[in-house]
Amino acid sequence: MKNVLISGASIGGPALAYWLRHHGFGVTVVERHRGLRPGGQAIDVRGPALEVIERMGLGDRLRSFSTNMRGMNVVDAEGNELYRSTTHTLSGGDLASPDVELLRDDLAGMLFDAVDGVEYLFDDTITSIDGNRVTFEKAAPRDFDVVVGADGLHSNVRRLVFGPESEFVSHLGMNLAVFTAPNFLGLDHWQTFQQGGEVGGGIMSARSNTECRVYMGFNGEPDFDHRDADAQRRVLAEKFEGAGWAWPTAVKHMWEAPDFHMDSMSQIRMDSWSRGNVVLLGDAGYCGSPLSGQGTSMALVGAYVLAGELAADASTAFRRYEEILRPYVLANQEMALRNQASGGAPVDDFDEIVNSLSLPTY
Repeated sequence: MKNVLISGASIGGPALAYWLRHHGFGVTVVERHRGLRPGGQAIDVRGPALEVIERMGLGDRLRSFSTNMRGMNVVDAEGNELYRSTTHTLSGGDLASPDVELLRDDLAGMLFDAVDGVEYLFDDTITSIDGNRVTFEKAAPRDFDVVVGADGLHSNVRRLVFGPESEFVSHLGMNLAVFTAPNFLGLDHWQTFQQGGEVGGGIMSARSNTECRVYMGFNGEPDFDHRDADAQRRVLAEKFEGAGWAWPTAVKHMWEAPDFHMDSMSQIRMDSWSRGNVVLLGDAGYCGSPLSGQGTSMALVGAYVLAGELAADASTAFRRYEEILRPYVLANQEMALRNQASGGAPVDDFDEIVNSLSLPTY
């Protein structure tokens, strides 16, 4: 077994490609976007995921992309400060911890650059999987020993092999949009959040204060097409009409943001992450939602374990992958639900959950 196809080139896919190449596999990655997808929220690398990055020799590189937040505050709809902290932030947690917060697209680019010898099929997607035979929308059909779905919450691979998304998705009653804008609040390594009623969100400076990332969320079930960005923009503008604070300016920049992205806060829960020669990685198989703060770490750790088990014994790899990873995944998914129930107050055993997995050595 030497030939692996990965669907998805965000975080889990390139990380898995790295470790598979490390173990001598041939790797092809297919990605629907025309290149690496820009934008995305600030993400965190914690606990065993930090160890995975260190084992890749990328620890210093990772830290060079840190958001270097100095703190945060919370304001009301009129902009009056309600709370301030220089010890933690809503996006990244405890500022004194070894965790690294960075932008999603910076991590994706770093992982992409870290590996040689991987074939990328951009602007393409899988249309069918029949045993080893995979057909694509554009590329010619080919055979692969293993197919990995690392293609996110709305996984195409999961739909093709396991069934419709509705069988596995659990909506958490919230929706979130993220996009890049000029640093119109003049934030200095700082983030400001405004919460109130059915809508809210925050703005944080990014890339040495040269820009900001805007987070805009609202309650309710998703009633929009996750692939129709223009329709999503219209929904968001309507939801934030009259919301106060800096939202009118944010909405103005939203219409111009090339990296605008909106989706529901949802989890994916499955009894099994594999079927035949197909296996799921990261959000495709076990999305925790941004409320967990652990989606990136679960993808990085999952990539390391899956590649290691495939290299150790392909006949037991998928079973061992689940045995090792599932308790860690379930704990992080439950933490998201507890975060939601507590209104964002820190979970008491957060560090214990984050560090609940001891990495195997392959």
